[in-house]
Amino acid sequence: MILIDTTIVSVANPAIMRGLDAGVDRVLWVTSAYLLAYAVPLLVTGRLGDRFGPKRVYLIGLVVFTVASALCGFSGSIEMLIVARVLQGLGASLMTPQTMAVITRTFPPDRRGAAMGLWGATAGVATLVGPLLGGVLVDAFGWEWIFFVNVPVGIIGFVLAARFVPTLQIQSHSFDILGVVLSAVGLFLIVFGIQEGASYDWGVIVGPISVWGLIIAGVVVLVGFVAWQAINPKEPLVPLSLFRDRNFSVANLGITTMGFAVTSMSLPLIFFYQQVLGMSPTQSALMTMPMALASGGLAPLVGRLTDRMNPRTFAATGLALFATAMVLFWVLIHPGQNIVLLLLPSLLLGIANSCIWGPLSQSATRNLPPAQAGAGSGVYNTTRQFGAVLGSASIAALMQSRITAELPAGAGASGAATELSGQVLPAFLHDGFAAAMGQSMLLPGAVALLGAIVVSFMERPTPVARPAAASTPAE
Repeated sequence: MILIDTTIVSVANPAIMRGLDAGVDRVLWVTSAYLLAYAVPLLVTGRLGDRFGPKRVYLIGLVVFTVASALCGFSGSIEMLIVARVLQGLGASLMTPQTMAVITRTFPPDRRGAAMGLWGATAGVATLVGPLLGGVLVDAFGWEWIFFVNVPVGIIGFVLAARFVPTLQIQSHSFDILGVVLSAVGLFLIVFGIQEGASYDWGVIVGPISVWGLIIAGVVVLVGFVAWQAINPKEPLVPLSLFRDRNFSVANLGITTMGFAVTSMSLPLIFFYQQVLGMSPTQSALMTMPMALASGGLAPLVGRLTDRMNPRTFAATGLALFATAMVLFWVLIHPGQNIVLLLLPSLLLGIANSCIWGPLSQSATRNLPPAQAGAGSGVYNTTRQFGAVLGSASIAALMQSRITAELPAGAGASGAATELSGQVLPAFLHDGFAAAMGQSMLLPGAVALLGAIVVSFMERPTPVARPAAASTPAE
């Protein structure tokens, strides 16, 4: 639900614009508000799980997320929808770190691969099927149902989690108030600057405040946050000792590149399918089915294998396959292309995803002590979301640049306007627009290749002796 909601709105934006009589700039905030409210508190919410119990914090977040989803569907104005999306993002932020923390504290390291494989399958499929589900719901029922669909899932999820998720021992922690403030302010400034930079042409926002000024200020604040974590005489929000584990550090870099790549690759594809090939939202989303099926089917198998093999092998191979699929899309994207051929790199993407999510998360959490499971999970999910925000902003800027360069003189602005209105481009613009979208696919490919190089530096996990009998978690 959480990961689908980061992408599902993209295909519903034209319908929301019509339904709520809103302009493009206001509708873009429907996604921006959610991502900001989701990404910024992750470090804090991970620590809350350690302090008050991951199950309790997860259930609270699930209630907030589900109620907010209903409010989104009932929104009668764009302003109400944006506020509801902020609330939805906060609920998602409460939930996300607890999932990895529960797995880390429930399964011993030598059995964690299968669990993380299933977790990775869910994450990979959810990220890929968001546009598909959004297209089907918008075409069949209306934009409101991309939010209403969360309500029954949330209710069922609450009942199942309350019944089956173990109540884990609460860890005694002091609360780093200054660390909370510094991390929240720094992340907000950076994420807002990156996410909204293209809206202000990377220039002045208001008065003396500029996009780059916000980003630089955010970096300065985060440097101050890291310095405070190093000298905090009590308990820091993010124990820097986490990064002494090479695999934790490398896995965080790897998931940042994956968040960037998987977020940025979908936008050029969807625009090509709809604006050049003339597909409907549902038809264009169906092109992602090979990805979802391969990822969901193979990820649990990869998870079981990583309990016996080096996770580095799978993660590096998966990221290299991801980069290869992006190059194939670059070669294949042109007007009149056979749809069957376009399904081949989609299938390769699914295989790549199955090799990435679980092995990276297992490597990040393998050596975490129980008392730091929430903090480690919060850091891991923050870096992934930061990569996603950076990828979203970067691909939008690159697409606009390539459209301007590839379309005939004087057609760039009209092409962009047509793109935003959801209309199929006239035939004489197809070649240039397709070339721009194909070239844009090379950016996520390059970042995925960088990720493959980075994760190749992970160490082989140290074998762990399996205990004679697993202890039952208790309050």
